[in-house]
Amino acid sequence: MLKSMTGFGRAEITRGETTIVVEIKSLNGKQFEVNLKISPLLKPYEFDIRNQLQQTLVRGTLDASVNIRQNGANRPVVINTDLAKFYHQSITTLADELNLPKEDMLNVLMKLPEVVSPANEQISEEEWQEVETALKQAISDLDAHRLDEGSVLAADLLTRIENIENYTIKVRELDPQRKDRVRTRLESLLAEYVGKENIDENRLEQELIFYLEKLDISEELVRLENHCRYFKEILKEAEPSKGKKLGFVLQEVGREINTTGSKANDANIQQWVVLMKDELEKAKEQVLNVL
Repeated sequence: MLKSMTGFGRAEITRGETTIVVEIKSLNGKQFEVNLKISPLLKPYEFDIRNQLQQTLVRGTLDASVNIRQNGANRPVVINTDLAKFYHQSITTLADELNLPKEDMLNVLMKLPEVVSPANEQISEEEWQEVETALKQAISDLDAHRLDEGSVLAADLLTRIENIENYTIKVRELDPQRKDRVRTRLESLLAEYVGKENIDENRLEQELIFYLEKLDISEELVRLENHCRYFKEILKEAEPSKGKKLGFVLQEVGREINTTGSKANDANIQQWVVLMKDELEKAKEQVLNVL
């Protein structure tokens, strides 16, 4: 099971004259960050809301809004007279400067932020429970989106890592030929510069073994195969939050690929190494979106 860090969740609950709307949008991020917008009535519960978001969603950059509105026509309100006067003065000055009409000024003022607010600055325990229910529903909706997108990511990552495994097999098939070419090239150079009759065969064999050991890539290929196998095991784990672990394994995969390319010093093998690196970069890009 894999979860993406991107998704969207929404919930709306209406009870009597109260409507609660929760919307959450999540993007990828290294840590948990949330830009939270809530109704003034919910300010005392801001910490609880943030805590519930973090406990379930764990990681990502979130934009979340939790709004509660009372729909009754006769609900009591408070008018912020000082703020309305400030708005009026500013709008009047602007209208004079731009030579604009000033009709219907009261209607404009009543729609400006925080001029009119509910008289009741607290919500009941029952209303808070409804907010919690809506929040859980929105989180669940977002989580479902994350799972859906995570399954797509898992399939793509599996393809990338299997491609690297297949390219590793190609490198293994080419490696014996590479060693033969190295041996032939060294013998040819020695014969040219030293003379074949002056070559000590025993000494030559020792030097060839030493040189070929320095160029040997068998250990790198074994580790590369092990890392790829471990990567696939992580993909199958039930724990949904494993983006960081997958990223660390890909770092090790990249290290073995680079070492293989450097030590092989062979054009044919290098072609497969380039393809490995291409698949690795695509996998790294996808892992950035994994929870």
